[in-house]
Amino acid sequence: MAVVVTYNRKELLTQCIEALRRNRPHAIVVVDNGATDGTHEWLDQQPGLHVVHQANVGGAGGFHRGIQEAYDMGAEWIWCMDDDVRPHDDCLQRLMEQARRPRLGIMSPRRLMQGQTFTTEFYRFNLTNPLRSLHLQPLRGKRPDGPTTIAGAAFEGLCISRSVVEQVGLPNPQFFIFCDDTDYCLRTRLAGFDILYVPDALMDKEKFFSNDSWAQKQEKKKWKRPYQIRNTAYLNHHYGRNWAVRYVRSFNSLLGFLLTAAATAPAGYGYHWRDIPCLIRAYRDGINEKLGIYKK
Repeated sequence: MAVVVTYNRKELLTQCIEALRRNRPHAIVVVDNGATDGTHEWLDQQPGLHVVHQANVGGAGGFHRGIQEAYDMGAEWIWCMDDDVRPHDDCLQRLMEQARRPRLGIMSPRRLMQGQTFTTEFYRFNLTNPLRSLHLQPLRGKRPDGPTTIAGAAFEGLCISRSVVEQVGLPNPQFFIFCDDTDYCLRTRLAGFDILYVPDALMDKEKFFSNDSWAQKQEKKKWKRPYQIRNTAYLNHHYGRNWAVRYVRSFNSLLGFLLTAAATAPAGYGYHWRDIPCLIRAYRDGINEKLGIYKK
């Protein structure tokens, strides 16, 4: 059963749904996070979809609701994705060929961007070394010739078993955006399940901001930075196995954002002085494990 979370990307959503229908899942659940671009009306006219309309609670809240709906409908495997991906016609078939492996909890397909592998998957979590990333041994640059066990992947094609939902629960909706998938994969691994990367299960991913300058990209993305800082700090604090991981790793990351903001703020080049207190607050919220939606 497929779950798609969407917000104000009607054209991409239509392409995603068309690709999903060619894969023939048992059902398609679409969670509309309060779209205002005609998505609501378009979805209500589509046959064969299980549609949920709700307020914009971010990708985390969308997947929380969508996975719950699919679980309640009896799904044995729940195939999750955003609206900006298009699975190839045999993607689901390729995933399901691996589904009988023992202790398998999650499967991840291989994403392609403009024909090239796009990956954020990684092989190991690092909960002890504050000077290295939480994500160790990234899959980027490697070419597994068959299914391989990994530690984490994004909610862009993740196929989650019913057993994981039964034992691990649902994604945490309080993340809003960023890190909800990392948190869910970590919880899955800690529960003793395997996560499998399936390279011959393919899906295309849309590329954004390709014609924007660095400053334009920062201007468009900076509203997300507090979530990125806060949620990463939450993960380090919640799962870190020593003081340095719980506090220092996230602080080092914060410093990088602060230096960038301080260097560009005088010219209004991507950041402004008023952005700096927001970044500091995000770090403090993370280490205090205070999640939720930030008011604009």
